[in-house]
Amino acid sequence: MTTDTIAAIATAMSDSGIGIIRISGEDAFTVADRMFFPGMKKMISDSLANCENENRKLKKVSDMESHTVHYGCIVDGNEVVDEVLLLIMRAPRTYTREDVVEIDCHGGVLVMKRILELCFRCGARPAEPGEFTKRAFLNGRIDLSQAESVIDVINSKNEMALKSSVSQLRGSVSEKIRVLREDILHEIAFIESALDDPEHYNLDGYYDELNNKIEDIYHSIYSLLISADNGKIIKEGIRTVIVGKPNAGKSSLLNVLIGEERAIVTDVPGTTRDVLEEQIQIGGVGLRIVDTAGIRDTEDIVEKIGVSRSLEHMEKADLIIYVVDSSTELDENDRNIMEAIRGKKAIILLNKSDLKVKTMDQDIKKYLDCPIISVSAKMGDGIDELEKMITSLFFNGNISFNEEVYITNARQKHALAEAEASLRMVIRSMDEGMPEDFLTIDMMSAYEELGKVVGESVEDDLVDKIFSEFCMGK
Repeated sequence: MTTDTIAAIATAMSDSGIGIIRISGEDAFTVADRMFFPGMKKMISDSLANCENENRKLKKVSDMESHTVHYGCIVDGNEVVDEVLLLIMRAPRTYTREDVVEIDCHGGVLVMKRILELCFRCGARPAEPGEFTKRAFLNGRIDLSQAESVIDVINSKNEMALKSSVSQLRGSVSEKIRVLREDILHEIAFIESALDDPEHYNLDGYYDELNNKIEDIYHSIYSLLISADNGKIIKEGIRTVIVGKPNAGKSSLLNVLIGEERAIVTDVPGTTRDVLEEQIQIGGVGLRIVDTAGIRDTEDIVEKIGVSRSLEHMEKADLIIYVVDSSTELDENDRNIMEAIRGKKAIILLNKSDLKVKTMDQDIKKYLDCPIISVSAKMGDGIDELEKMITSLFFNGNISFNEEVYITNARQKHALAEAEASLRMVIRSMDEGMPEDFLTIDMMSAYEELGKVVGESVEDDLVDKIFSEFCMGK
């Protein structure tokens, strides 16, 4: 691990009220000493000609107490660059467990770049993407699952995603994995001890005891794997695709759900030719709503492309909302759509309930066994019931965040799947009466795979890849 001093802009590169430049490493205070002058701007301007006066020596950054804030100016030669607040944090009580300095300056892009360039001239080097968090991981402040949750906190798009990420950052996944690894390692150690010293360790009747313990560990891992489906929804949102024939009211429904006129609505069938995607929240859970082109047989080349894209999005959807024009009778296009929906998670909306109804629940139930709601997208009727139905289809209707651990990371899910497969082999081997030393091979494999979740047994190139996805100042 490198121990040189790094610096980066930790806030967005845009004009704003404040900007933060972060410096971390063994020379962080030395870098700050070369550019920071404590005190009022006018006093600093008057004393720049004599930078080595006694007052300056008494107020060096390296002499300041940890976790204190100091007012002063960043100075480049004889020029005051900006008035700032300087935060001093001494190792190990810092984010990276190294000496850290943060410069709170004005949030202009130019001034932040000037101060950052000055940091480089004073001895720091540009931080790589995610290098501050990477150092926190390598220095043992957080494990890999917590490090990955940092970027999830930053990228959270809904309330539940944020709460889940913060929970993981506090160690909810880490603690569960640590206990499972300790349990597996305890059993491996016992078997190895018994094989090496049979006089003091007896394996008689141990198979039944071990089988119960492995079953418990296996089910705990399986529960985490099952949570990954909900975790994906929490993190990315429910991918919801609105489908139906042209002029069924799909675009009107989209506009009602997002609360603005996002899609063009006319009485002309086939107005929507391409896919529109919007992000909304229902009860703290994100929905990625996709409005598609009306599905029907058509000779129009452009409309055919739109229909093809609609069918592609249906295949990838977590939830399909099928909008039916209840003021008309079902036709062959409707039957083709219902055939494509069969077996998928879907809600049927009998739209235009404010008009004379020609298609009713029983007409749909001949083809599909899905929840059916009568709505009027134009009038806004039935939308509350739709929202309740969506939440009832996910998280068992309860979308309030609790202490359950959700796996939201594909890499972690893969490692858990490998650990589950290894323990399944252990259970199978016990059923077949295989020797104890044979069992420890798969048990150790499960132990190693669980270690990958928290970063205790991962390759350096994987660590580099994970942190390369972070923003520069994190």
